[in-house]
Amino acid sequence: MLLPNGTIIAVADGEKLHLYHNVGDDINVKIEALPAEHVDSANKGAGARHQSSSANPDGKQQEEDKFSAGVAENLNRQVLDGKIKKLVVIAAPRTLGEMRKQYHKTLSAVLLGEIHKDLTDHSIDDIEKAIRAH
Repeated sequence: MLLPNGTIIAVADGEKLHLYHNVGDDINVKIEALPAEHVDSANKGAGARHQSSSANPDGKQQEEDKFSAGVAENLNRQVLDGKIKKLVVIAAPRTLGEMRKQYHKTLSAVLLGEIHKDLTDHSIDDIEKAIRAH
C-alpha cells in the first residue's frame, strides 16, 4: 500500500486506539505515534445496543462494540474538522466491522485502505510491515 506523507493510521481493537502518522514518503513508510485520543465508549450508535442480553450474553463484547463505534465517531469528527485528510484503518476484524457501520461519507472519501488485523499491542515496525504488505 502506498502511504502518502501525512497519512493518519488508526490502529484499534475493542479496547484501545492508537494513532500514528506517516513522516516518510509514499514508498518509504515511517510512522510516528500521535498523542492518545479520548474515545467515548458510551456511544449510542453502536450496533450492539440493539441486542438484548439474551441474544448476546457477553457484556464485554457489547462494551467492545460500543468502543469500536466510538473510535469511528472520533475519526469522523477529526475528518470533518479537517484534521485528517488521508486515513488508513488497521483493526481487529470484528472491530473493523463495527467501525464501518459508523463511517461518515466524508471519512469514506479520505480512507486509503483498511487492514483487518489486530496490531494494537504490536511495535511500530510490525505496523509498518503490515502496511507495506498491503
